Amino acid sequence: MIIIDAPYISDFLIDTIRKNGFTILDTDVARGLIGEAELHWVEEQKAVARLKAAPNTPVYTNSENALSWVEQHLPEQDRTLALRLFKDKYAFRDLIRALYPDFFFKTVQLKDIASLDIEGFPRPFVIKPQVGFFSIGVYIINDEADWERAKRELQPAKLKNIFPVSVLDTSTFIIEEYIEGEEYAIDYYYDEQGKAVVLNVLHHLFSSGSDTRDRVYSTSKNIITAYKEDLEDFLTLIGKKLNLKNFPAHAEVRINADGKIVPIEINPLRFGGWCTTADLLGVALGFNSYEYFFQNRKPDWSQIFKGKEDKLFSIIVLDNSTGIHPSVIENFDFEKLARDFEHPVLIRELDINNYPVFGFLFAETHSENQKELDTILVSDLKQYVKKKPVE
Repeated sequence: MIIIDAPYISDFLIDTIRKNGFTILDTDVARGLIGEAELHWVEEQKAVARLKAAPNTPVYTNSENALSWVEQHLPEQDRTLALRLFKDKYAFRDLIRALYPDFFFKTVQLKDIASLDIEGFPRPFVIKPQVGFFSIGVYIINDEADWERAKRELQPAKLKNIFPVSVLDTSTFIIEEYIEGEEYAIDYYYDEQGKAVVLNVLHHLFSSGSDTRDRVYSTSKNIITAYKEDLEDFLTLIGKKLNLKNFPAHAEVRINADGKIVPIEINPLRFGGWCTTADLLGVALGFNSYEYFFQNRKPDWSQIFKGKEDKLFSIIVLDNSTGIHPSVIENFDFEKLARDFEHPVLIRELDINNYPVFGFLFAETHSENQKELDTILVSDLKQYVKKKPVE
């Protein structure tokens, strides 16, 4: 069963639902996003009855907004207990405390951040919402200057957002030690036996040690095969703590030079947000992560990347780093953006006045031409923005 909620659903996911006859929860929000498409809709009471009678029924949500429906209608199921724990970053750290007994973490209320004494905290450390999304309110603290900047930004008036508190709650923050290593995002699912099956591994690129933005994520055959087995073993260990089966998820981890995996967070019942990471290889290579999950299949990466072994496939998140307020932006030049990439696979345009990003670009890049990724990684995007004329 698929539960659709705001803010976005892709044509690729809609086509996947239609082609496979996947059951979709019939809600006003889902109808508003999809329209009156001839899909296999199921009304809410029947959906609840079906999921209660068969609690291991595979469920996928396109958005964290949909988690509140699961919590409201299926409060006692293992999947619901897991999603609550995964969304609460402090509870998640507590779950895996035994695996990382020396890892420093603590919580603080937003109202207490300004007066918090950080003497004795390990440096660097990270402060972020205890229930968070999209790197909003995340800061890396190396020194007092970083801390002063974070305190100026972490104020109620500056943390308003379009997401419900079940998705992003900035009333409480978690402080934890900075995790060394390269960052990776993983789409995966727990199969019928509770074993983790990796469907994608993306390298999250940063422009500097203090960068926390979601700008560039890249995947390839080499990246996936290098880490797949270790990640599946590690994620299976976490899943067994919660008895997870037929459960999709999106994990973010860091892997250091010794190969040690330390999780940052696990996002439940979905792959990457905004239909990005799950759609990327589908649009570019025909590999459909949604089908693999619902059909309980395991990928053969040698076949999936056949003929494309030397390619990188990337998601470019077009966040508003221009410093220009959305209200004075007339348009974003997506055609100019496309010309700056050797093979733009797909551009998804969004309204910056309604969403926190201009849109997303899916790109195919030869492994020897990473310069275009390095360039967009540090770009403020001003060259693509046209401001409204001054009246």
